[in-house]
Amino acid sequence: MARLEKTGLGRIRSLLTAGGEGRALSAGESHEALSLFHDFEESGQGWFWSTDADGRITYISQTVAERLGTSADALLGEDFKSLFEIERSSEKCSERTLPLIFNSRKSFSELVVRPAGTQADVWLSVTGRPQVGAGGKFLGFRGNGVDVTDSFARKRDASRLAEFDSLTGLLNRHKITNKLELTLNAYASAKRNCALMMLDLDRFKQVNDTMGHPAGDALLKQVAERLRSVIPATCDIGRLGGDEFQVILPDMEDRGELGEIAKKVIEVLAQPFSLEEGRCLIGGSVGIAIAPFDGIDLEAIVRSADLALYAAKGGGRGRFRFYSADLLMEAERRRELLEDLRTAGQHGQMRLVYQPIVDAGNQVVCLQSALRWDHPEWGDVLPSTFMPIAYESNLIDSLNEWMLRQACEDAVQWPGGVKVAVPVTATQFGNANFPTVVTQALAKSELDPKRLEIELPEAIFSSHDAFVEKQFTSLKMLGVRLVLDEFGTGYSALARLSDAPFDKIKISESFVKRLSENEDGTDPIVDAIVSVADSLNMETAGVGVETHRELDSLRNLKVRCAQGGLFSYAESLEEVIENMSCGAWIIEPSGPQRFRDDRMSVLRKVGLIHEDYRYEVRLRNLSRSGCLVEGLLSVPVGTQFVVDFGNGQLAVASVQRSSESQQGLEFELPLVDDGAGGLVTRNRVSPYALAAAGMPLGALPAGSYPLDLVANKDAQFNQPKFAQVEVSG
Repeated sequence: MARLEKTGLGRIRSLLTAGGEGRALSAGESHEALSLFHDFEESGQGWFWSTDADGRITYISQTVAERLGTSADALLGEDFKSLFEIERSSEKCSERTLPLIFNSRKSFSELVVRPAGTQADVWLSVTGRPQVGAGGKFLGFRGNGVDVTDSFARKRDASRLAEFDSLTGLLNRHKITNKLELTLNAYASAKRNCALMMLDLDRFKQVNDTMGHPAGDALLKQVAERLRSVIPATCDIGRLGGDEFQVILPDMEDRGELGEIAKKVIEVLAQPFSLEEGRCLIGGSVGIAIAPFDGIDLEAIVRSADLALYAAKGGGRGRFRFYSADLLMEAERRRELLEDLRTAGQHGQMRLVYQPIVDAGNQVVCLQSALRWDHPEWGDVLPSTFMPIAYESNLIDSLNEWMLRQACEDAVQWPGGVKVAVPVTATQFGNANFPTVVTQALAKSELDPKRLEIELPEAIFSSHDAFVEKQFTSLKMLGVRLVLDEFGTGYSALARLSDAPFDKIKISESFVKRLSENEDGTDPIVDAIVSVADSLNMETAGVGVETHRELDSLRNLKVRCAQGGLFSYAESLEEVIENMSCGAWIIEPSGPQRFRDDRMSVLRKVGLIHEDYRYEVRLRNLSRSGCLVEGLLSVPVGTQFVVDFGNGQLAVASVQRSSESQQGLEFELPLVDDGAGGLVTRNRVSPYALAAAGMPLGALPAGSYPLDLVANKDAQFNQPKFAQVEVSG
């Protein structure tokens, strides 16, 4: 092509411009120019075109007409400007359009265009020069072009590789990092908010290990599609590498809205994935940080989101967490707990507790075991705290085996009619040696196998069907009972129950709660679960029963057993033996008729702002709709406060009841889930607003306050209206 440019097109140009230099072409030169012109067109290396003053085609090479799927004759008289459209990513086009270029009547060169109105993969580089006649009259354009489809495709692919992840099509680490940095810089100048989500897949390594890396790659592609389906189109999604993803959410700081997006992400990733190698089940954990509250620059906001993600995974996976300042302390505590957990069993700090499961007559028929850790410094550490640490440190297998053996030994000590249930993780079930572990536990304790219930999560169906069936067969040969735990969380279908030898199905707490929310106390899914279970001769049990209404609904639907705080929470082995000492253990349900908004018992100091004065009080309990505070005397009902929870979290509230030093407050806007079982305000006061207001005022401590709640700096402050008292813990 270089030779043709120099000897062909270059020669043609010199001959065609000779007339413009004041010399007419000779007959020989004209013949040579036409020959070169024809040879160059036929070579396919370039083409020519010309238009009249209105932009209509007066000549176009046959070679380019064929690329457009037509003939040169058919294109004569067509508007050149409507025949092509500019490739918008072309560096030379900027924001220009062909009509604008033609109207300017100026030369242009190497403009990349494609056929207008089609998705044809044809790309042409066009150069044009205006033609002027006698008296300066504009005659039209003449020009040439080159087919750059191949080179443009290579350039486009190279550019895409530089910006996009080749596997998922999402932004790659380099691109999304640059985009986040640019966004944060721009938003800091504009005083705008930006949220960052860090996402990590759960159990992805298991897929790679059991199904192979091709299956893992196919899974990541499906994950990317699912993320696109639930993340708003205004947001950017990137893959950082492996199973880590990042999402930029511009102009978002509403933690209620962000929490809903995170829940959708977690929910969509919890649904089964279908691969050529088989069906698999993973999940996802999400950490969220918001600029400028949790960091302004790139390093700070990424660190905050990483800490939130780590806390989400530490909370049991399949969860989301917002960043908070205490996550640094949590991370340090987790490190200390890990060191202590390694020797907890040796020091006798582990024990089991048991929650009763009752039948229709309120008689205890089974006890579900749960692990507790009596830490010498931290006290009673719950499984939700230390089990994730055990997973990460590969201590989970030894803990699970100890739990199974101890449960069997404990159960031998109570009456033979009552069974013991032991929860088993999908990882534990996926160990081919698991049936042997069960056999050894039964043999050592001499427990009747019929009294042992192995509770399996729906996640077991993520393994190969042949392996699952083999494990089922081995366990049933031992004579133990198999229970499908928390059915209804989305991992398996009713149709699969007919192929699994379960003796009991435990209905998810989420479905039990829905029963009390529905006016008629029914739910079609629960009804279907019970019907299928009955037809397969399987028992059913409702989990997390807290109210009489839930219990009545379950029994009306013929659910045989119930478990939850309405009857009893977990009890020690000594309490279990004592309760069974007189024979059958009957527990009468005791609890509220209906579900009410949960109130968390808390004990910490918060601020109450009234007019221009700030009081410090003690927070006693907290719910989405209100809280109980203590520390002010004789506060009238109806008094309005602003509750300052710290870190820019303010909630407008009014006093609904008042007794001596305690006040019950109702929030104007409900609090939202923080992803860790806690509550936070939906919005926070921006540091930008603080700077604009010249915070803090002398009457208020350093912190974040909304502009409309702050008095003018020159105003005279009033005296406090309420007496403040110091209350003990």
